[in-house]
Amino acid sequence: MVPQLRGLERRFPNELVVLGVHSPKFPQEKETGNLRKAVMRMDIRHPVMNDSEFNVWRQYGLRAWPTLLFLDPLGRIFGIHEGEATTDMLAEAIQEAIQEFDAKGWMNRTPLPFQLEREDPGPLSFPGKVLADEASGRLFIADSNHNRIIVARLDGEVLDVIGSGQMGFEDGTYDKAAFNVPQGMALNGDTLYVADLESHAIRAVDLKKRIVTTVAGVGSQALGRSSGGPAMDVALSSPWDVAYANGNVYIAMAGTHQVWVLELAKQLVHPFAGSGAEGIKDGPLNRAEMAQCSGLALAGDTLYVADSETSSIRAVGLDPKIGSVRTVVGQDLFAFGDMDGMGSIVRLQHPLGIAYHQDILYVADTYNNKIKRVFPRTQSATTFLGAGKPGKQDGPGMTVTFHEPGGLSVAGGKLYIADTNNHLIRVADMGTGEVGTLVLRGLRE
Repeated sequence: MVPQLRGLERRFPNELVVLGVHSPKFPQEKETGNLRKAVMRMDIRHPVMNDSEFNVWRQYGLRAWPTLLFLDPLGRIFGIHEGEATTDMLAEAIQEAIQEFDAKGWMNRTPLPFQLEREDPGPLSFPGKVLADEASGRLFIADSNHNRIIVARLDGEVLDVIGSGQMGFEDGTYDKAAFNVPQGMALNGDTLYVADLESHAIRAVDLKKRIVTTVAGVGSQALGRSSGGPAMDVALSSPWDVAYANGNVYIAMAGTHQVWVLELAKQLVHPFAGSGAEGIKDGPLNRAEMAQCSGLALAGDTLYVADSETSSIRAVGLDPKIGSVRTVVGQDLFAFGDMDGMGSIVRLQHPLGIAYHQDILYVADTYNNKIKRVFPRTQSATTFLGAGKPGKQDGPGMTVTFHEPGGLSVAGGKLYIADTNNHLIRVADMGTGEVGTLVLRGLRE
């Protein structure tokens, strides 16, 4: 709901005050320092309080995320809405309320001054995903909050910048194109596919011609479920990652709890796995349940998915006739933690990133501030990197600290890590586990 609320704040700058109340599901989200990072990462410009013990939630009798409460100028509730809604739907109700309160003489349009918290992130700002390509020796970084893609050599020498850096939804040459919080990327030859999260679109970058085009999505978020259709006419919902295979771009569609597929030759986009119901239910592609798919990794005819809201890793068979969804590790929407082991013992906490290498899945166990190894054959998991507390210390694997890592990629015996809240790219030697910080050379902030 953050983009919708942002739209309302722009429409009613002197009539509407938004107060965010954060009632957290995951333990990591209870920490005010982590909430502060999230507020800055999502560019929230209204006050947010940390309802870490659900006191406000209980006092108002709330039941669902998100819930919108509407208060009149006297502080009394005059409306409530559970679930998502468009800016236009909400604006109509707010406009009617303003007219009523104006007639009663209740409105006070004196601006409320807020001082936004900001930090100097450095060359990168909340990088969400990273893609390392061993064949070309290139590293693609989703510099998410700078709304651009950085192209560098694997050693950190910057080669190019894709995007103007202005938040938006605009095709064109590198210096003119605009993204809105780009996330996952997939490479096919000279074409880089990008999940443009808050544009709700899939973008294609022609690396030779240095041009960005849109290949799926309309630039606004879909509400509710969809059966898909012509790629340029169908609204998408929070695409978080992409993977390319055999002429198809698979999309982690976090907003609808599904994996979608973009058939490039036919220019069609539609659901591939997941019914759209939020949950963790295995079975045939169209009946399985997933929850906020946020990371993808291809391994032959299997697509592995970081299913963040169920803190699970899922495996999706890519044969559309006989494919199914099965759970590798994970239990349900409210089973999370930090437990290594096998089978039902394993607990992750809101994983966002995943990479496959030599029969092992490397998982960005985001809210545990760790990198885990998950073994699909034995359905087991072990900690590979990270002490489990937020920080940015380099060194041997188990002493290293991250802060909500969100993306992973493997090349040349190295694991590249988008250390999102630290605004850094970290590099781990996959043999020794030694972790260092990548220095980007030649990048202007």
